[in-house]
Amino acid sequence: MERIASTETLPPSDTGRSIPRVLSIAGTDPSGGAGIQADLKSIAATGGYGMAAVTALVAQNTHGVRSVHTPPADFLRQQLEAVSDDVVIDAVKIGMLGTAEVTQTVTGWLAEVRPPVVVLDPVMVATSGDRLLSTGAEKALRQLLHRVDLVTPNLPELAVLLHEDPAQTWDQALDQGRRLAGTYSTAVLVKGGHLTGDAAPDALVVPDGGGGFAVTEVSSVRVATKNTHGTGCSLSAAMATLFARTGNWVRTLTAAKAWLQETLETADLLDVGTGHGPVNHFHGVWERGLAPLPGPAAVPGGFLPTVGSEEPGAEGPGPVSTSAAPGGSPAPAGGWTAALWKETAGLRSRIDELDFVRGLGDGSLPQESFGFYLTQDAIYLRGYARAMARASELAPRLQEQVFWAAGARNALEAELDLHRNWLGPAGGTGVEQVLSVPAGTDVAAAGPVTRGYLEHLLARDRYAEDRIEYARLVGAVLPCFWVYAEVGARLQRLNHTAHPHREWLDTYADPGFAAATEQAVAILETVLAGDVAERRAAQEAFTGSVQWEHDFFAAGTLP
Repeated sequence: MERIASTETLPPSDTGRSIPRVLSIAGTDPSGGAGIQADLKSIAATGGYGMAAVTALVAQNTHGVRSVHTPPADFLRQQLEAVSDDVVIDAVKIGMLGTAEVTQTVTGWLAEVRPPVVVLDPVMVATSGDRLLSTGAEKALRQLLHRVDLVTPNLPELAVLLHEDPAQTWDQALDQGRRLAGTYSTAVLVKGGHLTGDAAPDALVVPDGGGGFAVTEVSSVRVATKNTHGTGCSLSAAMATLFARTGNWVRTLTAAKAWLQETLETADLLDVGTGHGPVNHFHGVWERGLAPLPGPAAVPGGFLPTVGSEEPGAEGPGPVSTSAAPGGSPAPAGGWTAALWKETAGLRSRIDELDFVRGLGDGSLPQESFGFYLTQDAIYLRGYARAMARASELAPRLQEQVFWAAGARNALEAELDLHRNWLGPAGGTGVEQVLSVPAGTDVAAAGPVTRGYLEHLLARDRYAEDRIEYARLVGAVLPCFWVYAEVGARLQRLNHTAHPHREWLDTYADPGFAAATEQAVAILETVLAGDVAERRAAQEAFTGSVQWEHDFFAAGTLP
């Protein structure tokens, strides 16, 4: 089935880098929650390689700052030159500068090196409301604004930069953001964290070059936690990293906010300090991105668990392989997904021998057969979107909720655009007629395999417990990502300029879909590492869906 990549995945843009080299210029925090320590964690957590030049040595902890030692500005210059003389810098994040001399040193270095992306988090106002910079330092910081691409002040800092009182409402904050962006011709991230209310809005304000502004708001639910130390540092470092990856400020803000929300929602798990503790920078990495550690719900010793066993590794036959398959499909995310992938290898290998797949690959597939397949796929996509929407509803973690919701939307976009535009009513496929009927009634036009697959996916609330039903849904929808990616990678290699289905086969090479598949596999790994009931539900659903994927391809010719 054709899939379009989730907008929550972040493949590099044409001008971006998959692993950008990001330099933080800021002060220290020996307790690890703010400053360059937070920056380096944020850069790594959002996909970059972090570097740091120290502007100030700060004695602080979760209760506050005790003292600050500022090394000579000439030594800061030596640090900056040591990095830029050797390493190509893809983005710079600037935090605490402290003095006019330090600020002017950074401004001069930027003028010479001209990094492609510069994000400034202006550290100007203490939590108490006291000014942290002298008048001369504030003046130097305003001059620095002319050399940055994005400035990320909190509301008190936004007011100081404009010589005004802090905004009391979100509309006032947006107005100040527009005026700051217009004054310095730079993008401004207006942050609503200092306001009251259940929502925590942020807005990207970008001058449009004609005297106006493009304003994009991204709001999240305010998290009830005292552990917010270093939030501003972390968000600005993430923005620098993600923009270097994507080349798009709107996508950057959307992804950065989703990441930051998760760090705040899980901050209390860290239990660091007795004051205002740090956010949980690596929760997503620990939850989804690392191989499971030894324990009651993990794969011991790196050995392959037997699918369906009560405990991981009960009869592990050998070491886990999590490298990408020769066919080009995304790699397993850990021992559990590796076991499930191996378990279904025989069935998946038989897909290549099916008449439909052979004909699509060598170009001999009749147009009417291809049209029949498209019609059935359009019907399937509507049900598939409903399954992902239900997964989003039941997802226990924010990023998974966002991922499945985006997947449901994209499945519908694929249905409405790709299938209709490929052949349309003139193709005699019935695609337009199928898409025009209310959701659910299109099943009347479905073939027996399509109906069976949808019944398998949409066995709504088969399990009374939401956590087990969620596990079943994740297992059920995954093969449409993973198996399709595997088959598509092999078909795409058979493509050529004269192929009758060249444009369709081109869709198999979409790196965005590959990235979305990797994220989906990582979610499955997390689910499988849960308790026995969740694991069994996901394994059973996954194996069933692989069979239905095989049967769907097998039925992809006219009956």
